[in-house]
Amino acid sequence: MNGSAKGEGRRGECSRVTGETRVRAAVDLDGSGEAQVTSGLGFLDHMLCALAKHARIDLELSCEGDLDVDDHHSAEDCALTLGRALDEALGERRGIARFGSAYAPLDEALCRCVVDLSGRPSAAVELGFVRERLGDVATENVTHFFVSLAMAARLTLHVDLIRGENDHHKAEAGFKALALALRQAVARDGADGVPSTKGAL
Repeated sequence: MNGSAKGEGRRGECSRVTGETRVRAAVDLDGSGEAQVTSGLGFLDHMLCALAKHARIDLELSCEGDLDVDDHHSAEDCALTLGRALDEALGERRGIARFGSAYAPLDEALCRCVVDLSGRPSAAVELGFVRERLGDVATENVTHFFVSLAMAARLTLHVDLIRGENDHHKAEAGFKALALALRQAVARDGADGVPSTKGAL
């Protein structure tokens, strides 16, 4: 189910089942920031709850993954499934602001995120991690999560660390900046059409 016209609920749901993971995600773009997340990765749960809270979207996500191998498949497939649910919720992307940009600080860390719900997947993510892991998630998979989300949601995404020393703070500032930028981009702008000279996104 999905929709993006006035008066319609903007909800999306997606499931992904592979030999490595079983993931289900559901989003409501007009929610209040409620999150029920059990990815199997405590650090990722923490980041996704922050994303939902600050984007003001309701999010349900569950994942059973091959964590006996490592965290890569779970992090990647959670991103892909969430991205597809977001894409479904956006529907034809009518009547939305389309663009969003935000800065988010967390103590000494400051991140900038710019989003374009363009329908063209692209991502550039520079978070300057020093550590190999954050809790149970490899820092390379934090970056990979952002990239995979952008690919599946069909959006253009730039996430950049402006400054920071603590890797936890860098990652959380990145997720919060994404949340704030998404909140702007999915907002209804009062128009009925698709925000593109092409007439489609």
